[in-house]
Amino acid sequence: MALREKVYWDSRTAFVLAAIGSAIGLGNIWRFPFICYKYGGGAFLVAYLVALFVAGIPLLILEFALGQRIGGSAPVALGKVNKNFAWVGWLAILVGFIITTYYAVIMSWSANYLVHSLTLAWGDDPRTFFYQKVLRLSDGIFHIGSVSLPLILGLLVCWVWIILSIWKGARTVSKVVYVTVTLPWAILIILVIGGLTLPGAGEGVKYYLTPNWRQLLSPELWQAAFTQVFFSLSVGFGVMIAYASFLPPNSDVVNNAFIIGLADASTAFVGGFAVFSALGYYAQLQGVPVEDVMKSGPELAFVTYPAIINHLPLAPLVGVLFFVMLLTLAIDSAFSLVEAVVAGFMETFGVPRTKTNIILGALAFVIGIFYTTQAGLYWLDVVDHYMTFFGLFAVAFLESLAVGWFYDTEALRRKINEYSLVDIGGWWNVTVKFVVPLAAFVLLVISVISVIKAPYGEYPRTAELIGGWIPLALALVAGILLGKATARTLSQG
Repeated sequence: MALREKVYWDSRTAFVLAAIGSAIGLGNIWRFPFICYKYGGGAFLVAYLVALFVAGIPLLILEFALGQRIGGSAPVALGKVNKNFAWVGWLAILVGFIITTYYAVIMSWSANYLVHSLTLAWGDDPRTFFYQKVLRLSDGIFHIGSVSLPLILGLLVCWVWIILSIWKGARTVSKVVYVTVTLPWAILIILVIGGLTLPGAGEGVKYYLTPNWRQLLSPELWQAAFTQVFFSLSVGFGVMIAYASFLPPNSDVVNNAFIIGLADASTAFVGGFAVFSALGYYAQLQGVPVEDVMKSGPELAFVTYPAIINHLPLAPLVGVLFFVMLLTLAIDSAFSLVEAVVAGFMETFGVPRTKTNIILGALAFVIGIFYTTQAGLYWLDVVDHYMTFFGLFAVAFLESLAVGWFYDTEALRRKINEYSLVDIGGWWNVTVKFVVPLAAFVLLVISVISVIKAPYGEYPRTAELIGGWIPLALALVAGILLGKATARTLSQG
């Protein structure tokens, strides 16, 4: 017996903030700047904006329409499009759930660093502190080692926070997001202003904004740009479909999509100034070029930035602000991914929300413990690569294919325009039918070819099988089976 919550957002502002909170996450502060750093600064910004407008926002409009105009969680909404596609909705939310199991572990790192920042516990060698003291990293992916009790404690705290945030669905989320969305933005502005006043900041900003136009010829650049847009907007995870299902019938889908898409992009862009100004300062302190001071996204947050904090006035306070920002950025993305799964189970099987929250939270916590082992970082890296470069692109392809080719997109466009301040034209039909599925398919093929040519990150092929292909296969099989259950529920009315 399906269970459909008859509840709406407290206000349009609450929905917009919740959707922005889901979109804006850790990727805006470390993944976006790192990709800019890696792929030609301003050149990546150009590719990112192209991806945002030709695929990201059109797909966001599509997901809002599925949730609000067609109605229901991702499995139910896609099942209403065609019962044979309910499994695509399940695949989306299961991929998102797998991501949440390690995303919460990164939150645990941040929670531990929030405590460490009070005393600047990382000292003069933040790299050794991060890898040897916090992660206790082993010398190989199959050298699992023991778990870390501080990380498990941090993980438990984070999961309690996640579950409490969605305890009553839209009712509690509506209240939480007023703090968890506005607070990190306030801290980000403080960090940007402070960063731009540092010696050498100009060189960092110059590196950030100066384009290396040759990079636009790189397929890897475009793959990174589309991945960042899809991942950052939370499209392809069923989140925006679930959130939109709590919108009143007369809501403006198009305007909301543009507001949220541009808010996400502007956060990433502004965050770049906070990061690159600090990198310019650090490069000057070290007497090296800006391009030599950052190795990876996680290193930016847990190695490079702590090293920079050591040299700043009011260093402990800056550290506290930085890691509070990371935690509040991450929490919205985390609980939105869980909410998408909760909505799917409630609507398909009629499981009460409280029970679903607790079961999913407990399961994800237990799985997350594995990432607190001494090989946890390696496995996190493998799983993340496969979920984002394979799972996410596959869902985007299948979702746009389902609606674009097995549903009347023109009728859906007219439904969208009924209450929209700005009407979308026929370009949206073309985008959904051709641009998004083609882009997602091409990027999926590129990802497959890349791992065929060489193992990702030089990990053993066995590790790729265990951490990449098997979780994807399990999500696919589970999605198909659960999709059949959703189809039966829909058939019963």
